[in-house]
Amino acid sequence: MMDLGDLNAFVAVARAKGFRDGARASGGSASGLSEAVRRLEAQLGVRLFNRTTRSVVLTEAGSGLLERLGPALGEVEAALDVVNGFRERPAGSLRLNVPISAARLVLPSIVPRFLLAYPGIRLEVVTEESFVDVLAAGCDAGIRYDERLEQDMIAVPIGPRFQRFTTSASPAYLDRHGRPRHPSDLLGHACLRGRFPSGVMNSWEFERDGEVVRVDPTGPLIVGIGGGVDLAIDAAIAGVGILWLFEDWLRPHFESGALEPVLEPWWQRFPGPFLYYPGRRLVPAPLRAFIDFVKQSADQV
Repeated sequence: MMDLGDLNAFVAVARAKGFRDGARASGGSASGLSEAVRRLEAQLGVRLFNRTTRSVVLTEAGSGLLERLGPALGEVEAALDVVNGFRERPAGSLRLNVPISAARLVLPSIVPRFLLAYPGIRLEVVTEESFVDVLAAGCDAGIRYDERLEQDMIAVPIGPRFQRFTTSASPAYLDRHGRPRHPSDLLGHACLRGRFPSGVMNSWEFERDGEVVRVDPTGPLIVGIGGGVDLAIDAAIAGVGILWLFEDWLRPHFESGALEPVLEPWWQRFPGPFLYYPGRRLVPAPLRAFIDFVKQSADQV
């Protein structure tokens, strides 16, 4: 008989493509996963991974096992979750994959109240700007914007239904260099840009009375989308250049006067984010509780 924990350890390592990342995804330890995989390989009499100091790669036997084992373990989890549904309050783990903007602007108004309502649920929030397969990443659901959702996902609105991209700069910068009156004027200004992990830098988009304008300004600073945004904000406040970012992220700086809105009539409005999850499997009880909580919160707004 194979130990179910060892099988789960194998799947965690295989999906994460490493023992450390597998440990982070499963909540265990890298040494514990390594020992579990060794036990499993000894019982099966075959090597499941080729290991080097830099990589952990499935063997042909390991790939075949993962292909059949993943769905089977999913059915076991679903069966156990049926029992969880009979509890007065669902319990267990919930893992969400979200961009940093959602962790900062959307979840703070939801997560604390949710955890107080469901003390038996342990929530892990993984922040990532790249679009990933939530199941392959060991997550139950994610938050993304509509244009980045896959076709087979179920999407539930979460957070504000509309947001705006804003342009702003410090009053000192604008006093020195002038205040843009049209988006094309930005081409003559120092602008602070953001780059996605994929290497893409989005054009700055503006809209007014049906006219859409896209510009690709240049400037002295480029930061990584997500983790580098606070640095760009600090640079804008210090007078280095003009910033393009979510309105909600910058509102405190508008209110304090540290940043002055620029081209406000041109700020583009866009739909808010969605909580998304695969529609091809039974929804675990902790995720179902979170979905219902999000829907209920939206109804009360």
